Amino acid sequence: MEKVTLDELKAAQEIVYRHLKPTPEISWPLLSERCGCEVWVKHENHTPIGAFKVRGGLNYMDRLSREQPEVRGIISATRGNHGQSLAFAAARYGITATILVPFGNNPEKNDAMRALGAELIEHGEDFQEAREYAEVLGGEQNLHMIGPFHPWLLQGVGTYALEFFTACSDLDVVYVPIGMGSGMCGMISARDMLGLKTKIIGVVAENAACYALSFAQKKVVSTNTADTMADGIACRIPDENALAIILDGADDVVKVTEDEIKAAMRYYYVDTHNLTEGAAAAPLAALLKQQDLRQGKKVGLVNSGGNVDAETFQGVMNGGQK
Repeated sequence: MEKVTLDELKAAQEIVYRHLKPTPEISWPLLSERCGCEVWVKHENHTPIGAFKVRGGLNYMDRLSREQPEVRGIISATRGNHGQSLAFAAARYGITATILVPFGNNPEKNDAMRALGAELIEHGEDFQEAREYAEVLGGEQNLHMIGPFHPWLLQGVGTYALEFFTACSDLDVVYVPIGMGSGMCGMISARDMLGLKTKIIGVVAENAACYALSFAQKKVVSTNTADTMADGIACRIPDENALAIILDGADDVVKVTEDEIKAAMRYYYVDTHNLTEGAAAAPLAALLKQQDLRQGKKVGLVNSGGNVDAETFQGVMNGGQK
């Protein structure tokens, strides 16, 4: 699959802006002080669903409604933010949404998807098992299956990167969490289409390292588990189309530990008073890990979402000092 073009990003931007405003880019003094460099945060936790994914859902539903108007119901699998995105967008286009989640999923994300109008079904032990069953169920019920990575999703998601680079065109490096790859590939596409030199570093959890392993070996490498509290990056089988774009455009893919993710969640709250879910805190964790390399640089962090449940966040905040 090709990267998104600038024309495609701008067309998606028109669709997205019918439903939401651009999110802010903020440089927080305490965060910059902690990291020893000028840090700019792209606050995708400030969208109507509290995560960047909403952009992809809106673009996908708009394209689907125009190009396949006979589709009246969609189905997908998620750990939360992708499902919220599809439910949010489907409701606006008069389409029903059936969303599969694994057992033990974030209860507040589940509640949010139901509140947005989705029919929620729990199945499987992780995202991959939920996704495989969603494909079976979609076939049985004649529902339109939406995977986690698709050109229409990528075009919509990429609008956050276009905003970020338009506001901060001189970033030396930007850290991006990698779940199934749309956020990372959107960032690479926007950077390349704008002709910028910013280095792009992907970030994964050490316990869900399939994209880091795949980047290192330059081929799809799956893992047997994805046991991380950062549910937005808890995947174990990479998308080969996403990997191709990442191999072509990323400078590195960094692994961070569970303790480093939790510490970054605490730092975000202490330094900016923003709630940050595990996946969204991973880029800060990676920056702190590479702090010596970034002294005096202008660094971007993608805060991809703030949908952490109260119990988890309470445990994170009680788990260490600032």
